[in-house]
Amino acid sequence: MSVLDSQRQILVEQLREYALVIGEVTLSSGARASYYVDAKRAILRPPAFRAVGALIAARASELSASAVGGLTMGADPIASAAIGDPRGADLVAFFVRKEVKAHGLQRAIEGPLLAPGTRCLVVEDVTTSGASTIRAIERIVEADLIVAGVVTVLDRASGAAAAIGAACGAPFSALTTIDEVYPDRPDRPPAD
Repeated sequence: MSVLDSQRQILVEQLREYALVIGEVTLSSGARASYYVDAKRAILRPPAFRAVGALIAARASELSASAVGGLTMGADPIASAAIGDPRGADLVAFFVRKEVKAHGLQRAIEGPLLAPGTRCLVVEDVTTSGASTIRAIERIVEADLIVAGVVTVLDRASGAAAAIGAACGAPFSALTTIDEVYPDRPDRPPAD
């Protein structure tokens, strides 16, 4: 097993133990679900933080991205973990604001100034419909930055991959899926 495979397995275990919440919830998309994945409850613990950092930094390297970030709050710990990993030594992190603040520098993208054409890896903690990620992508493109790829920590397999692909054409990947973290969930489609 490679180091990255080992880190991925740690991430799955940490998400299962700390992030998976069984019970009725309303998702950000407005849909109702019988479970919720609060990925930050796992990512903000040392084992998952290190695992995410290694996996995201490796993906940024594969895609020749020099910056990593996305819509605040979901992207914040992920981008921070990536620049803290030795593989991410040449990366910078950025955060896309949900709303541009009306004071100060009035920036939509916070962090180091990114030159036009900077290759960015867009990250998200959990994707369902992809709407939050698409909002971040729109702001990134408006800033004349390049979306090199999109990575989510956990994909709920509810259409985000197709929606994000249609929005930016960049490669989309998930570090884990709901099938791995919650294989016995009641809404899982039957196997072929």
